[in-house]
Amino acid sequence: VELVMDPNNPRNLYASTCRVQRTPYSLSSGGAGSVLWKSTDRGNSWEVISSNNGFAKGTLGIMGVTVSPQNSDRVWAIVENKEEGGVYRSEDGGLSWNHINESRSLRQRAWYYSKIYADTEDVDGVYVMNVSYHHSTDGGKTFTSRNAPHGDHHDLWIAPEDNQRMIIGDDGGAQISYNGGKSWSTYHNQPTAQFYRVTTDNAFPYRIYAAQQDNSTIRIQHRSTDHNLNEDHWESTAGGESAHIAIDPTNNDIVYGGSYGGYLSRLNHQTKSERSIDVWPDNPMGYGAEGMKYRFQWNFPIFFSAHDPKTLYTLSNHVHRSTNEGQSWEIISPDLTRNDPERLKSSGGPITQDNTGVEYYCTLFAAQESPLKKGLLWVGSDDGLLHLTKDGGKNWTNITPKNFPEWMLINSISASPFDPGTCYMAGTRYKQGDYTPYIYKTTDYGNSWTRITRGISKEHFTRVLRPDPHQKGLLYAGTEAGLYISFDDGTSWKPFQQNLPQVPITDLVVKEKSLIVATQGRSLWILDDLSVLHQLQNKSSNSTILYGPKEVYRIKGSGGKSSLTAGTNLPNGAIVHYYLPSYDAKKDSISLSFHEKNGKEIKRYSNFSEKDKLEVKEGGNKFVWNLRYPGAKRLEGMILWGASLTGAKAVPGDYIVKLTHNGKELDAPFKLLANPLSESTLEDVKAQFHFVNEVNKTLDNAHKGIEKIREVNHKLSQFQSEHQENPRARALVEKASAIQHALEEVEKNLYQTKNKSVQDPLNFPIRLTNKLGYLNNLLMMSDFAPTDQEI
Repeated sequence: VELVMDPNNPRNLYASTCRVQRTPYSLSSGGAGSVLWKSTDRGNSWEVISSNNGFAKGTLGIMGVTVSPQNSDRVWAIVENKEEGGVYRSEDGGLSWNHINESRSLRQRAWYYSKIYADTEDVDGVYVMNVSYHHSTDGGKTFTSRNAPHGDHHDLWIAPEDNQRMIIGDDGGAQISYNGGKSWSTYHNQPTAQFYRVTTDNAFPYRIYAAQQDNSTIRIQHRSTDHNLNEDHWESTAGGESAHIAIDPTNNDIVYGGSYGGYLSRLNHQTKSERSIDVWPDNPMGYGAEGMKYRFQWNFPIFFSAHDPKTLYTLSNHVHRSTNEGQSWEIISPDLTRNDPERLKSSGGPITQDNTGVEYYCTLFAAQESPLKKGLLWVGSDDGLLHLTKDGGKNWTNITPKNFPEWMLINSISASPFDPGTCYMAGTRYKQGDYTPYIYKTTDYGNSWTRITRGISKEHFTRVLRPDPHQKGLLYAGTEAGLYISFDDGTSWKPFQQNLPQVPITDLVVKEKSLIVATQGRSLWILDDLSVLHQLQNKSSNSTILYGPKEVYRIKGSGGKSSLTAGTNLPNGAIVHYYLPSYDAKKDSISLSFHEKNGKEIKRYSNFSEKDKLEVKEGGNKFVWNLRYPGAKRLEGMILWGASLTGAKAVPGDYIVKLTHNGKELDAPFKLLANPLSESTLEDVKAQFHFVNEVNKTLDNAHKGIEKIREVNHKLSQFQSEHQENPRARALVEKASAIQHALEEVEKNLYQTKNKSVQDPLNFPIRLTNKLGYLNNLLMMSDFAPTDQEI
């Protein structure tokens, strides 16, 4: 568990070993094999130094060790030991030891911490990592407690040449200090959140809810009306770090969230009020599972009925139901676990007990009510049992597969959205050293089960399966090492990683033809458009394919790339996917055009066009139409203040996209939907559309007129220059000059020609076309019809 090199002599190595064992229901740290070692020959041979004079006696546990770079004979160890634990120091390279500090703050929850670091420049400086981190300047006799931006400190690096320059690793990420820990950098620039379960609400835009290990729960918009998704678009919500979350179907601002110890809260986002609604409000901290009236796992399920918005379920070793927002709970099931007393004891030992709720076993871990049939509940336990009720809990049937491996943790259950008798289950046994993927399907209410894992790598153990509610037979599976997809109801699977990081997938949810992915360590990801997958069947990869776009909302916002501090926003517009089996940029003619329902063309993009260029590649292509009609011409070098020449946005309704490949045309319809949050009627939007188009038409004519004026004046200038010395042409030169001045006056009335830089309009007043463009800019702020005064 530790390996340290003497900074002054690489032949000298120190190592510690620890006997540690985790099961699904216990953690044991310490005992035979827990030893501190030293080598003086680069590790070729080792000797035990934890039995030397002055060291802790009796059972040892985990140990951290460090060597002072200023004095190789000075060695510190942080030791887990029941009677004599704490900090030990040696002044002779481990030949003898002194117990110099026994503070429990330095060695609490020893297996989780127990790291110690010598200052690189101060021979008396030493750091110990724990909930806080601790610093000593007197060789370890006394320590001062400190905190980096996040708690639970596990690792520290101190620059060899500058002890003020440090990097600390904690449960929030990594932070840097340049002043010896007086101040630290942020960890909010690291998209490394570890999420548990994920769910969504029915708001617009809908929000995603998930719980973050060692941080708050979160609700975040899946898209915004800005350029990206940042801290303005998320907030904490109900529950704690390990929560399942459930949203009131009748009020999306009322959220229920859990946490370890059976903690359950109701949060009203409108009033900011929060209420505890624990099924049994007895804090079990420090007790084993046998100390709980009801056994709630660290990550216990909470969900609303798919058929009754007043019915809320939560699961311990029983199924509990409330119809009054948690004011009271009724038990609607017997104990649906194995209830094995040998697995219901305090966790820890032989030195330190460790009971957080993670080790509570024989609990119900996954459940779902059928979206098709009220009262049909599927329930799975962490000790390998599946049960079903068809009557809301009056009667329960054990439907555990006969060939089920023993002690399977049933991690997710998904009832079919197409057939009430069909259900999918994903299980794991990795806590017992078995990394095999386990996914099962039943089509007869659990009377028989089929294992469906063909194609999933043999050590990619499965955490979650979700069926696509829009396409029967389309399944998504999250494993320890990424995402898989099945198009044949689980008969076969293929990796579906794309650009998704290769990390554990903890949960999945399908919402509005998007797939939302919760990961352990790389935050939340979303595949925004599943409509392509819905259209893949019976498509040949040898021919050009145009996929019908999914529904588009007429809202503001724009898609932007994610950064370290912001997420990627959904592109704004109609997202068109098309496939080209081959492509020759010099020969192939490709265009995408968008049309009104009656066939009238709105806009065309082509690979040979300069203005409306279509970027094309062989294989899959994506194009986003911004829903705008052609705007007004903008002349090169124009300086406009607060004006828009952008085309009007299309009105909600039916539209057509056409793909033309070397003369062969494919088309697909799509719908443009109104913004559900808009205050305006369809007639208001139409009025805006026509007004903007009318103004743009006037602007376009004016600017094209200016363009013609400039062309004529250029020719007139050339004429004057060529004939200025010709006395016979004097009258024509004078006439040309007069025409030129007259045309310049026209242009000056249309546009302020003196404006040459962006703030010149503060000095040279804007003219007519700028003022008209300003009207468009005002009007297109939102969906409203033009005011009387704008008209």
